[in-house]
Amino acid sequence: MSASTGTGWAQLRQQARSLESQTETLFHKYSQYAAMSNLPQKPSEEEQRTETQIQELLDKRDALIAQLARLLDSESALTASALKQNNLSRHREVLVDHKRELKRLRSSISESRDRQHLLSHVRSDIDAYRTSNPAEVEAEYMLQERGRIDNSHNMMDNVLSQAYAVNESFGVQRETLASINRRIVGAASQVPGINGLINRIGAKRRRDGIILASFIAFCMLVLFFFR
Repeated sequence: MSASTGTGWAQLRQQARSLESQTETLFHKYSQYAAMSNLPQKPSEEEQRTETQIQELLDKRDALIAQLARLLDSESALTASALKQNNLSRHREVLVDHKRELKRLRSSISESRDRQHLLSHVRSDIDAYRTSNPAEVEAEYMLQERGRIDNSHNMMDNVLSQAYAVNESFGVQRETLASINRRIVGAASQVPGINGLINRIGAKRRRDGIILASFIAFCMLVLFFFR
């Protein structure tokens, strides 16, 4: 009896694991519909078939878990191991998670389809309105163009204001440098002997310039007479 029970338990668990794997595969396929950005207005045959297959697998797993539970209850307290209890609990948890995931995907696909359907209706209404009211559409377009032109003008005004501010800053800096130069010259003129030294330096430069100019003139005369 114990060997027969063990064999039956192992076979049912193997079937449960196989159905769980098949469910995961179908979930991967079914979740692609929830991720689509352009769902058809009505579910396709493949989408309906995938959803039906997932539901059938969940029902089969529900029945298998019930069989495992009855098989475990039929065993005596001595032969019913804690491992079997954990395996049964694990299969139940996975089944609950998969049922919750199917419900979530159904809701997500339905919401996405409704949203796209609503957007399609809105676009159709807008196109119909534009077709029946060309004058208002033209006025709206002109207002949009006017808004873009105003934005361009505002940007140009901002750039010009910045340029004027920079130019004014340069003017203030030039005035500041000129004022500093005047103060330096004024301070230097008040120091004893500075004016005389500056005059002597200027006189020496003028004398050196006269000597250099005379020498150049002499050389040119020599070249003119002896060429």
